[in-house]
Amino acid sequence: MADATPTPTRTIDPVTLAVLKGRLEQIADEMDATLYRSAFNPIIAEAHDACHGLYDAATGDTLVQGTAGLPVFVGAMAFAVRAAIATAATRGGLRDGDVWLFNDPYEGGTHANDFKLVRPLFHRGRLVCHLASAAHWHDVGGAVPGNYNPAATECWQEAVQIPPVRILRGGELQDDVLAILKANTRLPDSLRGDLAGQLAALELGARRTAALLDEHGADTVLEAMRLLRVRALRLMREHVAALPDGRWRFDDVLDNDGIVDAPLAIALDLSVDGDRMTLDFSRSAPACAGPVNISRATAVAACYVALKHLFPDVPANAGVLDAVEIVIPDGLVISATRPRPVGGYTETILRMIDVVFGAAALAEPARAVGHAYGTINALSIAGHRSDAARRGQRWVMFSFFGGGHGAHSDGDGLNHGNAPISMATIPPLEILEAAYPVRFTQWALRPGSGGDGTHRGGLGAVYEIELMEDSAEGFLFGERARSGPKGVAGGGEAAANRFSWHHEGRWHVPPMGSKMVGIRLVRGDRLRLETPGGGGWGPPEARPAVLREADDALGYRVDGATGAGVPR
Repeated sequence: MADATPTPTRTIDPVTLAVLKGRLEQIADEMDATLYRSAFNPIIAEAHDACHGLYDAATGDTLVQGTAGLPVFVGAMAFAVRAAIATAATRGGLRDGDVWLFNDPYEGGTHANDFKLVRPLFHRGRLVCHLASAAHWHDVGGAVPGNYNPAATECWQEAVQIPPVRILRGGELQDDVLAILKANTRLPDSLRGDLAGQLAALELGARRTAALLDEHGADTVLEAMRLLRVRALRLMREHVAALPDGRWRFDDVLDNDGIVDAPLAIALDLSVDGDRMTLDFSRSAPACAGPVNISRATAVAACYVALKHLFPDVPANAGVLDAVEIVIPDGLVISATRPRPVGGYTETILRMIDVVFGAAALAEPARAVGHAYGTINALSIAGHRSDAARRGQRWVMFSFFGGGHGAHSDGDGLNHGNAPISMATIPPLEILEAAYPVRFTQWALRPGSGGDGTHRGGLGAVYEIELMEDSAEGFLFGERARSGPKGVAGGGEAAANRFSWHHEGRWHVPPMGSKMVGIRLVRGDRLRLETPGGGGWGPPEARPAVLREADDALGYRVDGATGAGVPR
């Protein structure tokens, strides 16, 4: 990334800058909260799979993100804003009151469930910035309810593809665009509610930003945004300069692409030269047939998230990447283009974060973190209601699940956390049971699943779900079934992922280990997820005996084996 910081236009004292920083972040936080409280879809309302931010008027670069939105969305949204700017230039330009909507994962990043809305913000006739919203819609067509289709070989098998279009034109909702969207979902009411929530969030953001501009003046606010980027760049360069110069290699793999049962390499060469860092992913696997490909926009966003984990005090804006060169050649699994399927992007960016952590551990073990559980285990269960009041009504449960986080130099990893790509939360079982005809017969920590070490990796979880309807179909898109999350600085590997389902009196496992479509279920059948733990940190022999005793007292260890045992 080039250093794209303009020259100063005015002086802002530190107190005013801190106030403006807080006000801008609060605007993004309020937009997040507005959507979370109004969305129909539990993945947004409960799990907070969404984000909002402010972006540069000309370049689309990230200016401000909130404290609750998904960081990977914030990074990818810079590409989405640029796509909206480019499309608007061919259709009359950016106009006040317009909102652009699309889900194109190749231009805007992530996957087709994540709808991006971009609103140019004008103040007294001047384009000041863009407000943007990204949120995971429950279902947008495709072959699999919920759209995580591990058998997809092209993007049209995953979901409807919507290029940048105006959903609001001069403030007026475009009913024809809405009609197309509603015709391409199994859950039109959910789609309409989530869209309304995103539009409401952008409207609130526009009002709050306009009030800030009126109070302090557009020039002052824009200069504050510029200074925050300069500070992020300066801090990043200081952190990089503190690392030893050198080049470090770290490789990991994805289980398979869902089509061919062969591992796919995600490989990084990390180099440091003074205050410059290079992340070179050239040795990674070529683009594949199945849906673990990701676009370059998504890959860059994953690097942004990884760097923010390593250097958490750096302000969250485009300055994070200004001191870093990211090398991603064409034709790789992490630089895929249409029509390569990209629905399982979450699994691949988690592995990208893993290799950044792994390479950083070689450069500076004290800063490193063991690998987290490395898969969201996207599970869909879908069917039709059979009770008299709702007979034939379509239902689609989609959810993701947690696991253990890696240990670090200061202590053990977190038990049963959510993926390090986001600030999302695991949907509560009470919400899932209330919304869908399922019952959780187990939701517990998975003993023995954390990697051993001076500091132990966090424990994964065991989830067991019973179907309470006459029939349904299940779909799983996961990872880490072939190899567990890695430890760092001499720490041990965590337990691998394990999925099974009980049908016709016996347990079954997927041939691909972590991916499966068309799981036929009848009332009383169960699905069981045993999620990975986190990798350990430091040599296991250095772990104090008192901590070993505490692990045993809490039931965290399993004698003689790693994992939770054979399903009952």
